[in-house]
Amino acid sequence: MKHLYILVLCTLGIQSWAQQYATLEKNTNLYASSLIHELNSTKDTLYLKSNRKLTYIYSINEQYKREVDLYAGKQSYKIPLNTLSLGKHVFVVSETPRRIVFVVRINEEATRVEEVSTAKIAEVKSR
Repeated sequence: MKHLYILVLCTLGIQSWAQQYATLEKNTNLYASSLIHELNSTKDTLYLKSNRKLTYIYSINEQYKREVDLYAGKQSYKIPLNTLSLGKHVFVVSETPRRIVFVVRINEEATRVEEVSTAKIAEVKSR
């Protein structure tokens, strides 16, 4: 029985320690219900979908700088979150005639993989 307690406590500790890449604080306002805003399963892409046209999407970070600034012009849009800096990002989605505001928090840095061109591969082989 003692071992079971220890196992349960360790499991709970590990689950609370594991952190997600990004978290979404949805806008639960009735007027915002027309915009579906979700993160994908790996939490690295923001999905936006509406029955109206999304005309403009932007985000403001903690230093009041825009890291996302798009004229969408579509009813659905995917925004990769691996280009955003750590911290809180306030997203504003202009859905005619409304503006819907919600928050995405980037909790950890993304691992970025550098694209390797054939020229770089040839350069390495020639060494």
